Amino acid sequence: MTIQFWQQRRVLVTGATGVVGAWLVKDLLAQGAYVVALVRDADPQSEFFRSGDFRSVSIVSGCLEDFATLERAVNEHEVDTVFHLAAQTIVGTAHRSPVPTFEANIRGTYYLLEACRIHRVQRVVIASSDKAYGPQLQLPYREDMPLQGRHPYEVSKSCADLIAQSYYHTYGLPVAIARCGNVYGGGDLNWSRIVPGTIRSLLHQEAPLIRSDGTFVRDYLYVKDVVQGYQRLAECLEDERVAGEGFNFSQEAPLTVLQLVDTLRSLMHCEAILPLVQANARGEIHSQHLSALKARTLLEWQPRFSLEEGLRETIDWYRQFFALPARTPDRTLYPVL
Repeated sequence: MTIQFWQQRRVLVTGATGVVGAWLVKDLLAQGAYVVALVRDADPQSEFFRSGDFRSVSIVSGCLEDFATLERAVNEHEVDTVFHLAAQTIVGTAHRSPVPTFEANIRGTYYLLEACRIHRVQRVVIASSDKAYGPQLQLPYREDMPLQGRHPYEVSKSCADLIAQSYYHTYGLPVAIARCGNVYGGGDLNWSRIVPGTIRSLLHQEAPLIRSDGTFVRDYLYVKDVVQGYQRLAECLEDERVAGEGFNFSQEAPLTVLQLVDTLRSLMHCEAILPLVQANARGEIHSQHLSALKARTLLEWQPRFSLEEGLRETIDWYRQFFALPARTPDRTLYPVL
């Protein structure tokens, strides 16, 4: 990855207030890119606002389901690169309310891809998920496996993934798909997720809640490694071996939920606080983990952070988060929401 590549690039990031989007925006700004952010809700606690990065980007207010907004964002800002991260990302929410999840994750993806096709965007990275593979007989997931989601969230990711591939094979749109496991890092305010939820509980000397029986297996990848992977994927899109392809990004060290919680308890010196196992998870695959051989080979990507290093940085972020009052966005600088 070179700083020169991103200097003066005109980049649209959807989902800029999410955990990955906020860190991606931060990295792109540091490398001199002109960043446009699609923002639906202005959450003053998100890293995008707390860090002040929102002051350095052009913000388009709107949602994925509005084609006119997406087309305006791409066209009026003369975007040449798109990172599509915005989505309804919570499995439980999708299980309870599938239609809004399908609308955001599927319709929002093909609307954005169509805007990119019309205005000849030079490179598009779609953030998919290991959930797109659905249940498979063998693990780890490899990119040559079929996409066969079964439950609402999985299906939304399978569909969006396949639609992105169709835009490459039919229209030649330079697009590639990134599939990650469980992404963690500072700025994730979805407390139902295991990493932020456990850290918050332990900081408050409370028992962490485990929705499953604790034996569910997952990949965990630090957000800064994810950002590096997304950027590397965009940088390599002129390679015919990359365009139209899906790529897994993984630490390749799967853990059970209980193992992850135990690691956090150890790092935070909270071994005496035992987790509460609820065993009521619904609509989730038991075991998922990814092979990242393709990304390591074709993109020359590999994670820079071990699990412990990433978790330590994440814990430090939440310690500061809970020690500081939430900031309110300066409406004089950000009047559009």
